[in-house]
Amino acid sequence: QASQEELKAAYRRLCMLYHPDKHRDPDLKTQAERLFNLVHQAYEVLSDPQTRAIYDIYGRRGLEMEGWEVVERKRTPAEIREEFERLQREREERRLQQRTNPKGTISVGIDATDLFDRYDEEYEDVPGSSFPQIEINKMHISQSIEAPLTATDTAILSGNLSTQNGNGGGSINLALRRVTSAKGWGELEFGAGDLQGPLFGLKIFRNLTPRCFITTNCALQFSSRGIRPGLTTVLARNLDKNTMGYLQWRWGIQSAMNTSIVRDTKTSHFTVALQLGIPHSFMMVSYQHKFQDEDQTRVKGSLKAGFFGTIVEYGAERKISRHSILGATISVGVPQGVSLKIKLNRASQTYFFPVHLTDQLLPSAVFYATVGPLVIYFAMHRLIIKPYLRAQKERELEKQRETTASDILQKKQEAEAAVRLMQESVRRIIEAEEARMGLIVVNAWYGKFVNDNSRKNEKVKVIDVTVPLQCLVKDSKLILTEASKAGLPGFYDPCVGEEKSLKVLYQFRGVLHQVMSADNEALRIPKQSHRIDADG
Repeated sequence: QASQEELKAAYRRLCMLYHPDKHRDPDLKTQAERLFNLVHQAYEVLSDPQTRAIYDIYGRRGLEMEGWEVVERKRTPAEIREEFERLQREREERRLQQRTNPKGTISVGIDATDLFDRYDEEYEDVPGSSFPQIEINKMHISQSIEAPLTATDTAILSGNLSTQNGNGGGSINLALRRVTSAKGWGELEFGAGDLQGPLFGLKIFRNLTPRCFITTNCALQFSSRGIRPGLTTVLARNLDKNTMGYLQWRWGIQSAMNTSIVRDTKTSHFTVALQLGIPHSFMMVSYQHKFQDEDQTRVKGSLKAGFFGTIVEYGAERKISRHSILGATISVGVPQGVSLKIKLNRASQTYFFPVHLTDQLLPSAVFYATVGPLVIYFAMHRLIIKPYLRAQKERELEKQRETTASDILQKKQEAEAAVRLMQESVRRIIEAEEARMGLIVVNAWYGKFVNDNSRKNEKVKVIDVTVPLQCLVKDSKLILTEASKAGLPGFYDPCVGEEKSLKVLYQFRGVLHQVMSADNEALRIPKQSHRIDADG
């Protein structure tokens, strides 16, 4: 937000500081020339309204973007943003043919009822009967990929294989989707399988108003018993900023009417649904709480009651790595029994393991289904996941340090040269501030500080920035904006990829003050709250 006058004043100040003619020492003169040229290049970018708008919005990558030469010089920042997005879209379209969006699901059903529902004693003589029999009784695998054909057309190829108790089958589907306008799209679907005959379907999505949309899906399934038509229509509306209401009507093999309200906020997700249909009618209420922690922990619970019985479910999920989320849900129902469902989301792949524990409501099954996953998770998190993530982070930091080593070395040399060139100016600033009992920086450090006892084995990585900060003092004030301080004159990054802070010990009106500021935090001194009590 700096004005042209402020830019000119800062440019003149740095030019006076780094001008080669002000330094007689050959080494200092050479360093001053290099820094003077960098300041001049920066001013050339910021003094031009067009290049400044590009840099303010997109940084260096915007200036390096191909195609700006065809942009008119008299564009506003909003028009430049639009032009940049157009150039980005053109680049994306050139890569369109190479892009896919693979999604997959693997589900493995496990029958572990023998753990809790054992046979009677008369079967003890059967070979192997002394050990519980745990079996895989069903599996399901599905996969889909998207292939963009044009900017508006996409082909989607999907398939699935299923088996249960020795019987199985599969199907393959091809869908062609076209975005007709900003308000809607249409999709044609063709499918075939070994258990079902050919399938033809049509799906249409349309925004009726900015707060309401409708989806219609009609299908014709051909089989040995004839043609089975089906129709599903969903009408949805935004009830408020965080709440959606849905009405669904399904006609066909399992006809039903369903209404639901879903409220999703930053800290919670609530759903209530009612369905009347053949063969299933039910009412369902579910709630999910979202913890605002680094691991994105969520706990959930639901109650579902209908003609089929009653089911209570509760569980939790947590992010275990950058691309992986692990969750577990315990399902207790009548007459379904007790089941444990484990789910792992890894990028766009989902792995699902439903484990059926018992057909009865046994407290022991509920207890082990609840406690067992927790014990296993915390043991794995402490012994496997946490060490792995720590090692992975160290590898990434090391790789980042290696790739930026030459650049950081150059920045360090520039910073050290800038500090040497600042000495005379800083001496004059200190003399002026002392005369008026103003702001004098006693000590200043920038980098990684370790104050937590749990991290006492980590190495402190800081640099002395007393001189550069004093050089920024003007009229007994020091103002730093919300940006990384590594870019300030005389600064560089001493610990790439790690959290950094700025710690300043300064004197104002003859009284010592101290403050610590995060790397991207704005800082304004002096302040009364920074004052160090004499008793302390």
